[in-house]
Amino acid sequence: MDSISGVGVVDKVVAVLRALESNGPLTLVELQDATGMPRATAHRLASALEDHGLVRREASGKFALGLGLVSMGKAASSALPLMDIARPVLDALRTTTGESVQLYVREGEGRRCVVSLESPHGLRWIVPEGSLLPIGAGSAGHVLAGERADKRGWIQSIGEREAGVASVSAPVLNAQGIIVAAISVSGPIERLSRKPGERHGAAVVNAAQDLAKLL
Repeated sequence: MDSISGVGVVDKVVAVLRALESNGPLTLVELQDATGMPRATAHRLASALEDHGLVRREASGKFALGLGLVSMGKAASSALPLMDIARPVLDALRTTTGESVQLYVREGEGRRCVVSLESPHGLRWIVPEGSLLPIGAGSAGHVLAGERADKRGWIQSIGEREAGVASVSAPVLNAQGIIVAAISVSGPIERLSRKPGERHGAAVVNAAQDLAKLL
């Protein structure tokens, strides 16, 4: 594999972590295939990361991201006051759409709602701040999982995680083009329709781009 940092062992360690981030739990053979490393090298690095709590071993024997990364992620979030920076952008988006707005970040194999602003409507979708939701359901989950967005920059979902709820989300990218968060507009299907992206996708994408400029 090509060196990115110029420090080969660091690049290999990061390759192991990125492979587990992108693919989920992997057997040693799958990890070897994903990283392009020799079997012995992949095993040695994954085992060393396991010793440090950055990789864990499932009951099946597969390697997976470790819980030690969660505390690192929280520390990184604290160092970058994303929530404070995002609130004015999200408030403007709520005003524009009239719907509930959320900001999610990836946490391990889930997504954490770090900012939630409620719609002024009596009938609205409420996600409490701090909620940990699955990464594999809902438009924000798909964004944070790295799934390809619509060519206009958004992903929508209709009744996928909760019946009667529609949402549209867009990725917030840092200067390196890495997804650091997802902005979402959500609400009852009765208002957002079964095409929430057509209704609010452009506003969500604009908000995500505005937030990215502030990072």
